[in-house]
Amino acid sequence: MKNITLAEDLKHLLGWSTALSVLMILAGLLAIFVPLIGGIAVYGLVSWLIIFSGAAHLLFAWHARHDGGFLWEMLVGILYIFVGVIMLTHPAAGLASMTLFLALYLFGKGVLEVISSFSHSISGQGWLLLDGIITLILAIMIWRAWPSSSEWVIGTLVGISLVFSGITRLLLSMSVHSVITKVA
Repeated sequence: MKNITLAEDLKHLLGWSTALSVLMILAGLLAIFVPLIGGIAVYGLVSWLIIFSGAAHLLFAWHARHDGGFLWEMLVGILYIFVGVIMLTHPAAGLASMTLFLALYLFGKGVLEVISSFSHSISGQGWLLLDGIITLILAIMIWRAWPSSSEWVIGTLVGISLVFSGITRLLLSMSVHSVITKVA
């Protein structure tokens, strides 16, 4: 059996972490430059997760069929699967709905942050107010451009998140690598 040191093991893991970072950055850039594809990919993932949740409900209902609640659990599972399949077969309408819900969520979040910034006297409350105002502006921009904003909003926002997460992971990997190099 080969004797692997901790430093070698960490370097191996850092290689994987770096590769994942680059993939996240590339996927994020793709979603930013072709946001409709990114939005449909996110929407498709959500649709499949709902279908798998429905299957889990059906499986649970089958295993708990003697404990009561079988019918309700079966109905919930069937509903999940039905909604997931409808979502998969109507991606444009679903993406438009998801975008509208995102605008409503951001609007509510912005309002609550603005209110919260005035109800607390803490250091940095100005940043909370600024965050609330920017969130409100973003929500209004998405809502005013809806439904055409459905083509770019979800993909762009997910893309930006992936790029920043990838860069953060890459920088952390590089920092750990430099520490390992100094120690080893």
